[in-house]
Amino acid sequence: MRVLVTGATGYIGGRLVPRLLEAGHEVRCLTRRPARLDAVPWRSRVEVAAGDVLEPASLADALAGCDAGYYLVHAMAEGGRFDERDRLGASHFCDAAAAAGLRRVVYLGGLVPDSPRLSAHLGSRKEVGEVLAAGPTPVTEFRAAVIIGSGSLSFEMLRYLTE
Repeated sequence: MRVLVTGATGYIGGRLVPRLLEAGHEVRCLTRRPARLDAVPWRSRVEVAAGDVLEPASLADALAGCDAGYYLVHAMAEGGRFDERDRLGASHFCDAAAAAGLRRVVYLGGLVPDSPRLSAHLGSRKEVGEVLAAGPTPVTEFRAAVIIGSGSLSFEMLRYLTE
């Protein structure tokens, strides 16, 4: 399959891409800053598409010819009003996935308790999954709690706190 990975410069995406390549898939990475992938060992084995889920025009070319797309984007690191950017990015990706005829979108969300009161972060993670699933492209949503591994933002935060 040809697979688009959004968020390939992030912790999860950077570990997912080599696994997809090992499984024999063709991988295209969507990133706002292609140069950030220049130093990764698998760079020569992937296509890189410059784009942003907040820029709908950049998604058509990135998704062209793809069978599936991994949606690993999260706007929280960009500061305030991240929920609005998350919602808009998911909506743009949902529309572009449908237009490109993707067979599947895979989304990594968060573990969301069954509660009417959610933090802004968890509320946004839940909403992104709902926005993606509202489109015609089938969505597989994985949910995870804090992902801690060497180099992840959560790991670095915990290391900083303990030091």
